[in-house]
Amino acid sequence: MAMAHWKLISFDLKANFAFFKKPDYNDGLQLSYNMLHKPGLLGILGAIVGLEGYKQKGELPMYYQQFKHLLVSIEPLGHEKGNFQKTSVKYTNGVGYANADGNLLVEETMLVAPAYRCYVLLDTGNELEAKLHDYIIQRKAEFIPYLGKNEFQAWLADIHEWDYSPLNSDRPFAVDSLFVKSGSIKNQIVETEISFDFSVQSGSFTYFERLPIGFDEKLMQYQLNDFAYTDWRLKSSSKIANLYTLKEKKNELLKNIQLF
Repeated sequence: MAMAHWKLISFDLKANFAFFKKPDYNDGLQLSYNMLHKPGLLGILGAIVGLEGYKQKGELPMYYQQFKHLLVSIEPLGHEKGNFQKTSVKYTNGVGYANADGNLLVEETMLVAPAYRCYVLLDTGNELEAKLHDYIIQRKAEFIPYLGKNEFQAWLADIHEWDYSPLNSDRPFAVDSLFVKSGSIKNQIVETEISFDFSVQSGSFTYFERLPIGFDEKLMQYQLNDFAYTDWRLKSSSKIANLYTLKEKKNELLKNIQLF
């Protein structure tokens, strides 16, 4: 059982559109990650309690400095086998630094109606984390959260507190969140071995995406991990680090997630 001042809470995050910019391009098209990633979620948590974002080049935003240690989990909602519908939009960027010769035509992908259940483990003995906990429970925010761009405002819904304990399973189990397939958690390399339980036709897809999990603070660029998401049950012999079983405090709902 978790210590009294540690709280695991979740909230659903939804928006009409989202754009999680990738650093690469495809024939002039700016691409978006499909999944909300950890640095993006930390930015949303920072907005809730009023922490500032990027201010100057070469300096990490305050929200990241304050919240990079937090353990989180992300579960996509309302998706199609892990994917959200995408569309592309062209617009003119007329700001001076975009193109010294005039307007610049930009094309970028957008996610349509993305939704994610976000989990965060908070130490309410810490003043800032206690404030974040209280603001989420009360649906308050100092700054309006958004999904990648200011115009893609997001809203919080369906807030829950969970009892949690390390997963201890001697039978096939499901993982309800994204999980690290290869990479590191809190600067420690994780060894992931997954074996699907095909004895029951319970699943239909496995989704993979290489996503940011933090920042390389020397190079000032994303650190990337390979993530997986599946609706197949996994054999008990599967090895996935930091898996927890959650029980909703008000009912018997059980979930398994990875905190990363």
